Amino acid sequence: PIEPAAPNTPTASSYVDVPSGAYYVNALNWALEKGVTAGTGENTFSPNSKCTRAQIMTFLWRAAGSPTVSGGSSSFADVSSDAYYAQAVQWAVAQGITSGTGSSTFSPDGTCTRAQAVALIYKAMGSPEAGGSNDFTDVPGDAYYAKAVQWALDSGVPSGTSATTFSPDAQCTRAQIVTFLYQAFCK
Repeated sequence: PIEPAAPNTPTASSYVDVPSGAYYVNALNWALEKGVTAGTGENTFSPNSKCTRAQIMTFLWRAAGSPTVSGGSSSFADVSSDAYYAQAVQWAVAQGITSGTGSSTFSPDGTCTRAQAVALIYKAMGSPEAGGSNDFTDVPGDAYYAKAVQWALDSGVPSGTSATTFSPDAQCTRAQIVTFLYQAFCK
């Protein structure tokens, strides 16, 4: 169950760039109530802006309850210990959710793709078994994200960009990631 928001917690209607009937309004309200995300300005959310790797790690970590990881720090040269996302990255590495983009890099400012977003959420959920088949012509069966997409379909997490496409290489927007997280954590 979702706990009531603090009195000053914004809602989707607080943001001038979030239309009242947008597909992600419920997801955004959940994310705001849970402290998963906030706006990009006093009255903006920037729903169509790209979601960076640092943002998705932070959103995912917060959705998981902001667990503490004891000992050590990030081994990534591009993740400063005082970065807002440092604890989230440390947690994700400790949980086996990510190993970065290279032996010593995480690429926090890199854009998170739809395939990466679903794969990260899938790993955070424990890589559950998935069955059935997918009708997405752009998700090869041997792709690193194929099982994640299948699990997501089985769980009702993401929708494709059409009846037959998932668009795995398209950038994941802030609206899409809060929707993916909402559907994964509230099912």
